Amino acid sequence: MRFTLRITLCGAVVLVALVGSSFTSAQSLAPRAGNAARSEYTPSQTPWGEPDLQGIYTNADENGTPMEQPADLAGKRLEDFGEKEMAALRADRQKRAQAGARSIGGSSEEDTGAGPSHWYEHLQANNSQPWLVFDPPSGKIPPITAAARQRAAARQASRKGRGPADSWTDRSLFDRCVSLGVPGSMTPMIYGNAYDITQGPGFVAIRYEMIHEARIIPTNNSSHLSSALKNYMGDARGRWEGSTLVVETTNFHPLIAFRGASEKLKVTERFTPVNANTLRWEIRFDDPDTWEQSWAYAMPLKRDAEHAPYEYACHEGNRGLANILSAARAEEKAAK
Repeated sequence: MRFTLRITLCGAVVLVALVGSSFTSAQSLAPRAGNAARSEYTPSQTPWGEPDLQGIYTNADENGTPMEQPADLAGKRLEDFGEKEMAALRADRQKRAQAGARSIGGSSEEDTGAGPSHWYEHLQANNSQPWLVFDPPSGKIPPITAAARQRAAARQASRKGRGPADSWTDRSLFDRCVSLGVPGSMTPMIYGNAYDITQGPGFVAIRYEMIHEARIIPTNNSSHLSSALKNYMGDARGRWEGSTLVVETTNFHPLIAFRGASEKLKVTERFTPVNANTLRWEIRFDDPDTWEQSWAYAMPLKRDAEHAPYEYACHEGNRGLANILSAARAEEKAAK
């Protein structure tokens, strides 16, 4: 039986780690820069003749892996990490995750500070990658452009004189239980790491456990919507390249722009079946007004029928958000 926190954590979510991988070898998950993932595995087909990727998947094992190459692994390459090297990294990361979950002076039932530790899905994550970014080969997200720096400065200037909780609009859309966007909805967290893929003739639907979001992705060669129409999850269009589902998404709403990206952001995801129980999910970011070059990272999604998406009982105005705002007002009153 799985236990998950919803209302308690929704308004004040703690983002623990970015993401990692499972026991599949690092070499099979991270191709050399510029090359799409290739797999010799051929999945079964749907009655209408498309690769059948349907099922319940999880990336709970992807917690704890740094997005970029960490300083203590400088000079290494993804290909340098075999099972022996990853076993040592896994043990260290699990130890640190457990230590970070313990509250000072708390009992075993208060380890996390917000409930017993068995409610959480990240404490024993079995990573297989030392870091996630595989392109560029440096393992680093490319530098941002001058235009991106100017946008960031303008955003900062527009918030001058405002506190982080002056209004509900000062909180993130995640805090407000509205959206995590792309790739946020595929980012493993302390709970809620389940995904339900369903197919039909001409479409693929992905239902995300976190923030109860869903994407309906046409695969019928239809064109993108007008650039004037923005969406928190963007406007997705899919196609098949062999057994790989390729999803191109544009038209992201500026309120949820990933890492401050511009309206030119194009995200390309690739869902490649590695075997009967694993999909390799790869995501690439192209935005000439934000990064000096495109970049990409990847992780596996593991099939797990018992990990079906659980109700995400969170809504804007939930108790967590109300408490954040009321606590800010109380601090202001005390300061006066």
